[in-house]
Amino acid sequence: MIELMAEMAEDRWEVEALYDLCFAPGREALSSYRLRDDVPPVQGLSQVARDELGILAAAIRFWPVQIETADQSATALLLGPVAVHPTHQGEGLGGSLIRDSLAKAAESGWHRVMLVGDAPYYRRFGFERLAGVDMPPPTNPDRVLGVALQAGAWAGVSGQVTRWHGGAL
Repeated sequence: MIELMAEMAEDRWEVEALYDLCFAPGREALSSYRLRDDVPPVQGLSQVARDELGILAAAIRFWPVQIETADQSATALLLGPVAVHPTHQGEGLGGSLIRDSLAKAAESGWHRVMLVGDAPYYRRFGFERLAGVDMPPPTNPDRVLGVALQAGAWAGVSGQVTRWHGGAL
């Protein structure tokens, strides 16, 4: 039995160890990490999955970002990283975390979510390539994906993705 729950402050180091296990060394050198520097993950949306013994099986985090459009700034959630411990891969935990947290994001009033990832995997959750939304280099533009949590939320949104500067969430 796996239980999904909000990530708590005391989960931080265990989640970081999971990310270290699941991702290549140097993961924090990626441009998406510059958008996360000194910005806390969104509470309630960042979640962990624990087994019946309380052992961490998976985790997902969300970060607020800005998209600097020609005449204004739009807000979005940056999904990632999402990781599943190797002993639990293939059980659908990643998909469960993504679906559950996207529903929570919509309920919380967020309009749009973006990520950098593989379109064939994320398409099943509604993500599509975001033309005109530019992540800091060296991000492959074909891997910048988004999903609208409210109809038309990405309409007219284009520009450079920047660190959150909207204050407390």
